[in-house]
Amino acid sequence: MATTAPAAAELAALLLRHTPGDGVHATAIPRLSLIRAARPGEPLVLLHQPALCVIAQGSKRVHLADEVYLYDASRFLVVSVDLPVTGQVVAASPAAPYLCLRLDLDPAELAQMLLQLGPPPPVAQPPARGLYLSHMTPAMLDAVLRLARLLDAPEDIPVLAPLAVRELSYRLLKTDEGWRLRQIAAGDGQARRIARAIDWLKQHYAEPLKIDEFARELRMSPSSLHHHFKAVTAMSPLQYQKQLRLQEARRLMFSEALDAASAAFRVGYESASQFSREYSRLFGDPPARDLRRLRENGGLVRPA
Repeated sequence: MATTAPAAAELAALLLRHTPGDGVHATAIPRLSLIRAARPGEPLVLLHQPALCVIAQGSKRVHLADEVYLYDASRFLVVSVDLPVTGQVVAASPAAPYLCLRLDLDPAELAQMLLQLGPPPPVAQPPARGLYLSHMTPAMLDAVLRLARLLDAPEDIPVLAPLAVRELSYRLLKTDEGWRLRQIAAGDGQARRIARAIDWLKQHYAEPLKIDEFARELRMSPSSLHHHFKAVTAMSPLQYQKQLRLQEARRLMFSEALDAASAAFRVGYESASQFSREYSRLFGDPPARDLRRLRENGGLVRPA
């Protein structure tokens, strides 16, 4: 990492300047946000949208189902499809706060770039996990830094930011793990069908899930759907739907002041007791206690 140390230090200093306090900070660059935390945090459950996350300082642990991903400035995180995850900042202090840059990915933009890059070598790859870590390279860090530097030159953002984002997308696709993004962004293979399945579940999470009909709509067999869905998300379609329901119920209780039974019914549960059990298992506390803790801690957040 000796060759990237000066650039990494510059990125940390830049993010520190543009994050006046803890939390998630939107920037003038579309789809780019900065995150800062002065101390390790509690585990936070969220639906992580497709994004590139680059840590400039500190470290973080991300859980996807039973899998654990620990990363810092030496590796970056890519999420290629919407995934229910639990994230926790594990290394941070007031003197050296956790600093992260997050760029939300646009699948349409990636697909357009793939058209220009042309078809990859014909290597058969089964659908792969929609979340992965990759080692930071000098070229990748340089592209990240070029984008971040525009925060110091806001007059250049309208013209240069799209070019910098485009370069960063190109670097992502050219990494050793870039084929994972290719699977999701283009073509009509199994991975692309799973991406469509995820989109459908996000829109219809409160409806009963009939696997046979669901698979038929995707032009897959039920066994193939289950196998490939788990390959991408580390969970079954029913487990994924449950996470969506619980997260939406939590939002409804916090943002719209619904009681637990009403929120459970709204997201598709028929049993309030089952809802409470599964809610406690995911969030660590029953609904009422969890909501009290959320309000004491400032509410729902969107970490990276």
